[in-house]
Amino acid sequence: MDAIDRKILAILQDDGRITVTELAAKVRLSVSPCHRRLRDLERSGAIRGYRAVLDPAAVGLTFEALVFVTMRQEDRDTLLGFEAALTEVPNVVQAQRLFGDPDYLLRILTADLAGYQQLEDDTLSALPGVQRLNSTLVMKQVVADRSLPT
Repeated sequence: MDAIDRKILAILQDDGRITVTELAAKVRLSVSPCHRRLRDLERSGAIRGYRAVLDPAAVGLTFEALVFVTMRQEDRDTLLGFEAALTEVPNVVQAQRLFGDPDYLLRILTADLAGYQQLEDDTLSALPGVQRLNSTLVMKQVVADRSLPT
């Protein structure tokens, strides 16, 4: 990956809907070589996809919690079962397995506190292997959806 590829990635992170013609002009290439580089970046996995970034509040998801999950046991089957079940919970918008205690960090979006309470009581606490959930409420987003440094 060279400087031109990195510039293409930086531009696309800011504007994923830019045309190849506009992109080529910004990186000072003709359209064909720019298009080839773009396809190579997609094939290599550097570009995983394109999507719209939604404002959670605009779609009624105004409540955010960070949930630390401690597992009862950490054998392979329990962890895989937990992770598979977690992928089926649409309100979990981010999940990370951690070293040490706790075992997982989840980012949860719901409409309100009552919605979060119901999700925790009925769904999260019933996931395979969960011993303890510890929630922290998000006051405000300071940095969100930041472009990756290129």
